[in-house]
Amino acid sequence: MPKPITHVATTDISDMMNPEPGRRMDLPGFDAEFVDFPHYIIRITEKIWHDREVDLCLKWYTPDCLIHTLGGAVVGAQTVVDNTWATLKSFPDRRLDADNVIWTDDGGGDFYSSHLITSKMTNEGPSEFGPATGRKVLVRTIADCLCRDNRIYREWLVRDNYGLVLQLGFDADAIAKAQAKADAERGQSLIQFHAANFERTRGAESVTQASPATQHAIKTLTSLWRDKQWALAPQYYDFRVHAHYPGGVFLYGPDQIAGFMQSVQSAIPDLKFSVDHTAEISYLGEAKDVAIRWSLAGCHTGGGRYGSPTGAPVYIMGVSQFRIINGRIREEYCVWDDLAVRRQVETARS
Repeated sequence: MPKPITHVATTDISDMMNPEPGRRMDLPGFDAEFVDFPHYIIRITEKIWHDREVDLCLKWYTPDCLIHTLGGAVVGAQTVVDNTWATLKSFPDRRLDADNVIWTDDGGGDFYSSHLITSKMTNEGPSEFGPATGRKVLVRTIADCLCRDNRIYREWLVRDNYGLVLQLGFDADAIAKAQAKADAERGQSLIQFHAANFERTRGAESVTQASPATQHAIKTLTSLWRDKQWALAPQYYDFRVHAHYPGGVFLYGPDQIAGFMQSVQSAIPDLKFSVDHTAEISYLGEAKDVAIRWSLAGCHTGGGRYGSPTGAPVYIMGVSQFRIINGRIREEYCVWDDLAVRRQVETARS
């Protein structure tokens, strides 16, 4: 009997890097060294980041790969190489430790992964945010990758940059203002860049077909983000839910999660919500791990979280990973780049 497909959340990294040989699933077009799709995601991350074999990006990303971030697009494998080296100059000891990979076979040779990562690192060189601080930081990232024939050809990357700059000791709003000013000097605008995403999210239709666990996650996000039914949070979340949100925020219980969402909604009252991709895997039989990539769009007409109202059209791309046990969410990791949200607001302010 072949071994089961790798479950990243419960497998030691040494076993993931040196598994028993032999395919555990049909993986057409992928190198024989990869026993299954989660192993592919973990192994290439280890090779590139921890073994510092950065030029392997040229092998594992397509030459014209497109990486979506809330701060803009990254195009091409060579750009991925250059950006990786730049990050390592700023944070030489950076690690990308795998918390989970939730994945799906999308058909037609396409495989989709949602890779939850925790990075511990020390800021020893200048970064895009400012001069070196010498501070040790911890930041969470989720990388959603669309892969075919042994290569990543499209990626949606969300990192808690807001939490990162706070740990570095910088003023996040001042950085967002400086970024918006630099955009304007180049004749660019993050608001204009996301105009099509804004309109798409505003017109999105509800998702109606999904497995029970995924449908539960979708109903949770839809009820709370779109419909503002905060009183329903205890129906969706276990009373002892642990949740991690942008800014390095840890939340405990449905009330704190709903309160965090309300802080965003009070600033952007007309938020619309879109489900953009889902994936699901079983976790030790009794639980399901669900990943949802989603979008929010609305106008900054309220105060509070993002300062005085500007009327800016704001687009947010986020990813949530849920662990669902006995019909309620027990754990959640929710990541979006809140620094890029503030950059959109500052674009309208300048």
